[in-house]
Amino acid sequence: MKNNPSRRDFLKVSAGSALASLGTEATSLAAAAPAPAPASGRIKKAVQIYMLPKNLSYADRFKVAGDVGFEGVEAQTMEDPKVAEEIKKASEDAKVPIHSVMNMAHWKNPLSSSDPAVVKISLDGMKTSLHNAKLWGAETVLLVPGVVNADITYQDAWTRSQKNIRTLIPVAEELKIIICIEEVWNKFLLSPLEMAKYVDEFKSPWIRQYFDVGNVVLYGYPQDWIRTLGKRFRKVHLKDFRVLTHGFSPLQTEFVNLGDGDIDWAAVRQAFADVGYTGWATTELEAGDEAYLRDVVKRVDKLVLGL
Repeated sequence: MKNNPSRRDFLKVSAGSALASLGTEATSLAAAAPAPAPASGRIKKAVQIYMLPKNLSYADRFKVAGDVGFEGVEAQTMEDPKVAEEIKKASEDAKVPIHSVMNMAHWKNPLSSSDPAVVKISLDGMKTSLHNAKLWGAETVLLVPGVVNADITYQDAWTRSQKNIRTLIPVAEELKIIICIEEVWNKFLLSPLEMAKYVDEFKSPWIRQYFDVGNVVLYGYPQDWIRTLGKRFRKVHLKDFRVLTHGFSPLQTEFVNLGDGDIDWAAVRQAFADVGYTGWATTELEAGDEAYLRDVVKRVDKLVLGL
């Protein structure tokens, strides 16, 4: 899948007793979190900003998003204030809201790093993302918390990332923006029990989860993640995933368009209904022209909304 390059590169870098600690404390924290925007009793369709035709102005990109049937956009970190204002105006003029911001600084600068300079770059990027979200009227900022590799142990990734994320909570609270932790191919938070425990340990309504349907297929079932996380996740990413080889052959996999992979979308749709999810679901696929985007909307309607 030709995804956003920095995100794709990051993905390549890549339970047990947790359930006992989830209980009533997690439930009360979820209840205390800022309420998501009204969603008319159903999941709302959004698109990643990079999926829109890059040869168009931001004004025309947002217009295309609305014309093909998307109701919102997920933007990315924008450091240039003038461009950030341009994006804001494009969103307002097209009446297509920006519901979330994908933070970009964590791809090359994980919060699990032992290098203070790396962590500072990452934290500064998150602060920019949070202020972008405030400017654009978004509710959330996506954050990948860290990475496990040959130099960073699992425990170090857990401890360091939580310590660094806690320094962002006062900013998130002041701006009224929720930080949503996403699961990606970073060899970290590999089960829904771990993710739930990781989020709950912050004991803050400003730290929730951003659930990606496609990212967990290699090592789990999205419907299981949805039911386990329950009210913890505030946003959803949509993509499909296919395993091309099985058995003793070298494993070959690929991200594919919705409905072209191994995901049981009926089971996913039922799981969303079981936990009462009616927030935003953002497609995270290849970029394409208007005809392609219209087809993606139809796939969301059929597979996710059951229309």
